[in-house]
Amino acid sequence: MADEQTALDNVLNEQAEQKEPADEENAKKPETESVVQQTAETPAEPENPQKEKPESRREKIGKNVVLVGKKPTMSYVLAAVTQFSDGMDEIHIKARGRSISRAVDVAEVVRNRFIQSARTDVQIGTDEIMDDNKNKLNVSTIDIVLRK
Repeated sequence: MADEQTALDNVLNEQAEQKEPADEENAKKPETESVVQQTAETPAEPENPQKEKPESRREKIGKNVVLVGKKPTMSYVLAAVTQFSDGMDEIHIKARGRSISRAVDVAEVVRNRFIQSARTDVQIGTDEIMDDNKNKLNVSTIDIVLRK
């Protein structure tokens, strides 16, 4: 008889445990609905006009420009060859400072391995920039123009 009572208690406890989560879900539904309603009623935040979209930034740089930085050389070679294959007749490979040697490597790989008929024009210059302490620094620049 005690075994039957224990078994019955176990079954009742299992049923109670199964019902409690269901009751908790029902109790939580109105809360989530109110949260959804509050979110729907909250006006959307206005977009920050100072943030630039990547497309507009790309338009400022130019569609036929490859800016060389710290990535591997072949990343920039791929970008240059892709632009040529997209129909561009000339592309600009630009770099500053320590990236100048990588830009020269990019131009040479494109010219020697992929587009042997490409002609090159090189322009060098200096940009004046401000560092964190508001000191003026001169940074060398290069613009390599590759034409088909």
